[in-house]
Amino acid sequence: MTGSLELLPGGGRGGRRTLAEHAAAELHQLILSGELPSGTPLRLVELANRLEMSQMPVREGLRRLEALGLVEIIPHRGAWVRDLSLEDLRDTHETRLALESLAVRAAAERFTEGDFQRAAAALAEHLRLSRAEDSIGARQAHADFHFTLYRASGSQWLARAIEPVWQNSERYRFGSRPTDFLIERNRQEHQAILDACVARDSDAAERALRNHLAGAFQRITETMTRRAEGNQRGPSTQKETS
Repeated sequence: MTGSLELLPGGGRGGRRTLAEHAAAELHQLILSGELPSGTPLRLVELANRLEMSQMPVREGLRRLEALGLVEIIPHRGAWVRDLSLEDLRDTHETRLALESLAVRAAAERFTEGDFQRAAAALAEHLRLSRAEDSIGARQAHADFHFTLYRASGSQWLARAIEPVWQNSERYRFGSRPTDFLIERNRQEHQAILDACVARDSDAAERALRNHLAGAFQRITETMTRRAEGNQRGPSTQKETS
């Protein structure tokens, strides 16, 4: 499998990955893609066979994902993918708002031409890959765009603090194909954030970011609510209304 996200702590940004980093990246992508859905038991023997490696790097990979909040590990009971819930989504959203607002305000105050070039390139790549329906590549380009802005804040701790909350929120980005309308709306929202940073307008940058995150939160909440209602109606009703 290729194209796994690079935003894992110590996850081999540049240079060769260790086996543990490779295991973490592969498991990370399986979780984000929904191939390992929430609540799935993560058994070492099965995962080692799936990834074609020994259990030791898989165990370390699971610990790395536990640090990101994607996996729960309880000694003598095992490991599993953390559950998705509206309560967790809301908590994640509010934490992202607090941290990312601080970061984008600081970024706008000190934004450079180099920051602009890197963010614009990531944004263009995100648009290209979204239109090509490359969900893995588009996800990475999306992360690259946002974290280019957050690193422009000059604070390493803010970017580090944002990362685990960001990774948890990525689990809620369900794998349905985005419509052309949604792709264009996302482009406009991202462009508004970038334009405000270029103008060094911290208030506008925060407003644009909050608008972007609020739209995503609303769409995901509506999707989760529909799915929950569909599950309550049962399989036969879901088929009729699909």
